[in-house]
Amino acid sequence: MELHEVMRTTFAARDFTDEPVSDAQIGRILDNARFAPSGGNRQGWKVIVVRQAATRKRLLEWIEPTFKRYWAQVQAGEAPFNPVNPSRVTEAEVAASDPPMTFVRKMAQAPVVLLVFVDLREVAAFDARQDRVSVIAGASIYPFVWNILLAARNEGLGGTLTTFVGAKGKELQAFLGVPEQMAFAAMLPLGRPVKQLTKLRRKPVKAFAALERWGGAPLEF
Repeated sequence: MELHEVMRTTFAARDFTDEPVSDAQIGRILDNARFAPSGGNRQGWKVIVVRQAATRKRLLEWIEPTFKRYWAQVQAGEAPFNPVNPSRVTEAEVAASDPPMTFVRKMAQAPVVLLVFVDLREVAAFDARQDRVSVIAGASIYPFVWNILLAARNEGLGGTLTTFVGAKGKELQAFLGVPEQMAFAAMLPLGRPVKQLTKLRRKPVKAFAALERWGGAPLEF
C-alpha cells in the first residue's frame, strides 16, 4: 500500500476473523517496525508473542477489573485514569458498573497478541523531574509500537494499541519472567479485521496546529 493510504486507514481493529497470523507475517511486521526512531537509537524494545490460552486467560483476569473501573469513570463523564483530574467515582459505583466485557475479550482472543516492553535503562526521560506525569520517555517506544500497527495494516491485518493490562504491570512481569527494568508499554492484538475501515474521522489540521505560540493563528494550507 502507498504510505499515505496506510497512514490514513490504519484504524483501531478489535474484532477479528479466525484466520491465523503466521510467524512469517509477524516477522515481516517486526522487521519493518524495527526502523522506528528511539532515543540515542538504543532500540530498547522487546516483544513477547502470545498465543497460549493460559496467558490470554491471565491477561483477561488482569484487564477486566481495570476495564470495569474505566467504564464506571466514562459513565460518570470523567476522563478515565486521568493524572490531572482525580476520579470522584466511588468503589460502590465501580462494583456496580456493567461494562461490555466482550470488548476486551475479543482483543484477548485475537489470533495473536503482542506484548511490548521497553528497557528503562535505555530511555531518556527529560521531564522526569517535572511536577506531573512523565511522558517524554514514551518517545523511545511508541514510534515502534505505531510502526507495528502500520506494518500490520500493510499486510492486510489490523490491531489496536491497548494498555489496560498496564495497571497490573508487576504481576505481568512476574508471570512472564520479565526483568524488573523492562516496563510494559503496549498490548497489541493482531488479526484479520472482520471489517476493514477506510475512512477515519480526525480533527482538521487547523484545529490543533497554531503559528508561533499557543493560541496563535491556525495553520492554514
